[in-house]
This record gives sequence, structure tokens and C-alpha cells, in this order.
Amino acid sequence: MSQLVVVPIKADAVSDFYKGRQVRLLIGYSAGGGYDTYARLLARHLGKHIPGNPTIVPQNMPGAGSLTLANFIYNVAPKDGSVIGTFARGMAMEPLLSGMGTRFNANEFSWIGSLNNEVSVCASWYESNVKTMEDLNNYELIVGGTGSGADTDTFPIVMGNLITPNIKLISGYPGGNDVLLAMERGEVDGRCGWSWSTVVSRSSDWLAEGRINILVQLALEKHPDLPHIPLITEFAENDDELMALELIFARQVMGRPYLAPPGIPIDRLTALRNAFEATTNDPEFIADATRIQLELNPVSGEEIDILISRIYDASENAVSLASKAIVKSDGM
Repeated sequence: MSQLVVVPIKADAVSDFYKGRQVRLLIGYSAGGGYDTYARLLARHLGKHIPGNPTIVPQNMPGAGSLTLANFIYNVAPKDGSVIGTFARGMAMEPLLSGMGTRFNANEFSWIGSLNNEVSVCASWYESNVKTMEDLNNYELIVGGTGSGADTDTFPIVMGNLITPNIKLISGYPGGNDVLLAMERGEVDGRCGWSWSTVVSRSSDWLAEGRINILVQLALEKHPDLPHIPLITEFAENDDELMALELIFARQVMGRPYLAPPGIPIDRLTALRNAFEATTNDPEFIADATRIQLELNPVSGEEIDILISRIYDASENAVSLASKAIVKSDGM
């Protein structure tokens, strides 16, 4: 009797492509911040789950709140699965809400997954007069940002347009760590669009010492750590404002997104997605994340595809309100 032999042609093709290869993981921010820390964690473990076991090489490509990287991934990076990247969680919404400087269609990216469903916060330095959201009725809060499209810019702009006129933004810092240094130096009073996972992993000493005040959660659902800190949506004064806020903060679902250029071979995209899922279930990866205090709440590439499609199907009225809300006013 002849023996049936199943030849996994596609798997072999993917393995042949990746074997002995270096895969670049491009990071849209400078070294040391949250996106960089998550990406380097992923780089240490992802390769062993990709057929052919390529070496994952992290590389920083900061600029314009990661817009530089987004445009590069879409227009310049090879579309063969040898380059992947991570950029601001809100970058995918920029063509819809702003469009300034964007040269990509978010629906066409090859979404691999996200390491976290994120909650961000707005926080003030302990010396600031603003210690709660109510204090913004009487005092001004100056926050630092990292560039157009980044949460550190977009979120305080939204707050300034929809919630309170007493938030001012100084933008242009190279990365999140630079904003924190500016807080210590007294150049700014705080930081908005600061991922709670990064606060816990990188600034736990500030929390323990009471050196920062957590003012508000910039998300659609509260983080379990922060049951008494209000959500930004609680400050909406009408249904239109609530819809606009929900559209803007839906990006938090893809808190630490990873993607490849459009049009990479489907078998390689499937392999990257499978490897991403396997990595997030890998005990060594989870232990590594725990060791450096990084929160994990993975989201699949397929779920991101659905989210992006839903966002781009939002009503014209909601999009118009949200689009106006993210534009920096002269007073900021």
C-alpha cells in the first residue's frame, strides 16, 4: 500500500523565505518610551514562532509622532513581509480625521495585531495647581506633546476643544521620555495621552511617591486599576459630543499595533498573524513582559481590520465633529 504524503507547500514557501533572514521591526518613536519597550519585547520572542525562524531586528524611526514611519511603511518599505512596524495607535485614523501629511490608506495596511487594548491618562506634575479635572475650571494646564497624530498631541487638543479651554499644548518633543524630562524641569505641567501601561512600567516610582496626579482616563472603558478616575466620555455635554469622543477614543482598542505594508503575500501575512498570536501565548514572552511590568491584552489582526472598517463607516456628522475636535485652536 502506498503511503500518503502531504507536502505543506505554502508553509515550506514561507519557511524558505524567512530562513536566515533578518526582519526589521520599525518603531515610530525614539528609544526608551512605551512603543519602543513593547516592540523590543516582541522582537525578542516573535522570530521563533515564524516559519524559518528569522531574526527580528528592532530599529527606531522617529518623526512627526510616528507619521514618518507610517508613510514609509505604506509607500517605501518592501511589500514582502521582511519589514513590519509599530506606530501611534491613532495614526490609522489620521487620514479620516485630519489628513495632514498622511500618505496612506489605513484599510490597506496588513494588520498583524496589537499587544494591548490600551487605556491612556492625562496626568499633572505634583507641583501643578491642577490635581483633578475640576481644577481645570480655575487653572491652566500646559502639557507636552511629541507631534501631530500622536496621542500626546491629539488627546489634549480634543480635551481643549470639547471639555475645557484651560489646556495648552507644547509640541515637538522627540519622544515620551523627553516630555517626562520637561515635566521635571518645569517646562510643562503634565502629559496627556500617556498610556497607563507605560505609567505603571516606566514611572511606578512617580506613582508611589505621589509625584503625578492622574486626572482622567482617555478611553471608552475604565482600567481596573483606576476605578475612581473618571472617563473622558463622562464630560460630554450632549449626544453629539459623546459620539465624537467615542469615534476618537476607539483607537485605544489597538493600543500597541503592529503591521506590515499593504499587499504582502497572504501566506506570509497569515504566518505573521499566527506567530503574533503564538508569541502572546508563549510563557517565556509573558514572563518577560511581567518582569519589565508591561501589560498585555492582545488584539488580533482580524479584530483590527474590523475596527478600522467600522471607524471608516462612521456617520458624516460624527466624523465632522471629531475632525474639528482634533484640530489645534489658536488659543492652544
